[in-house]
Amino acid sequence: MSKIKASKGAPYARIVGVGGYRPTRVVPNEVILETIDSSDEWIRSRSGIQTRHWANDEETVAAMSVEASGKAIADAGISAEQIGAVIVSTVSHFKQTPAVATEIADKLGTNKAAAFDISAGCAGFGYGLTLAKGMIVEGSAEYVLVIGVERLSDLTDLEDRATAFLFGDGAGAVVVGPSPEPHIGPTVWGSEGDKSETIKQTVPWTDYREGTVEKFPAITQEGQAVFRWAVFEMAKVAQQALDAAGISAAELDVFIPHQANERIIDSMVKTLKLPETVTVARDVRTTGNTSAASIPLAMERLLATGEAKSGDTALVIGFGAGLVYAATVVTLP
Repeated sequence: MSKIKASKGAPYARIVGVGGYRPTRVVPNEVILETIDSSDEWIRSRSGIQTRHWANDEETVAAMSVEASGKAIADAGISAEQIGAVIVSTVSHFKQTPAVATEIADKLGTNKAAAFDISAGCAGFGYGLTLAKGMIVEGSAEYVLVIGVERLSDLTDLEDRATAFLFGDGAGAVVVGPSPEPHIGPTVWGSEGDKSETIKQTVPWTDYREGTVEKFPAITQEGQAVFRWAVFEMAKVAQQALDAAGISAAELDVFIPHQANERIIDSMVKTLKLPETVTVARDVRTTGNTSAASIPLAMERLLATGEAKSGDTALVIGFGAGLVYAATVVTLP
């Protein structure tokens, strides 16, 4: 018999606050067209993107995260000292160590919260949310801050016609706390590493350091392959998340998919047979693809504009480089 004492956590967990930060600079498609041979009509028809936000020198990964997190903590009605862990999902923090989460935790005024970064691309928010839920139920933290943040403008090749128009910057954050009832459903997640070459960094940092390449590394992708995978496979994952939560499409209030491409979103809505009563996040139009930040940013905007309301049942799904994915059903804060 084990002598280890069992942890005493909460029965369940839920999102209790949300916040977002978008950089002040708004970049229309016209700016992108200065370096690629395309048109505003082509970009809109292929992606739905009209504008995106790009960070300035002061809007660092840490700075944007602190802004978004402060809003999420205030929305949750708690103090920063009550945060027991800080999880940051990002692929665009360029210091290998220490984790940017430690800097954020300190600047927010947490009481020595556990802090770490994860790298799960566009599914990173879902991964972080799942980890936070486990911490709360297990009892290692009462409140967990989950941040998705990117400065993808630093990893964009503005001469790459396939990707130059896609990416934006920003930070989204949620506070996850205890709940007497289930408000975060089971997560359906996974990876398909055999397809990892479809979305990747062009070259390793070491190649750039050693001078074997002159161009700074950027994100590249095989657009058609990614589109087909997202449309056909991620709709299945979304349906599995609904089934795992015991929710039908007709019972949903809100659908918040990763904001990669509006055509992908439209295809998933059609495949899932979502009724017209379901509010669908389309933040991609004015924010672009912000990878790990896209779901919390879209969630924050829907609540701020009144398109979604507290207590709504939402399906969230992220998918991207790896290829990785994560989907779950949540109650909005």
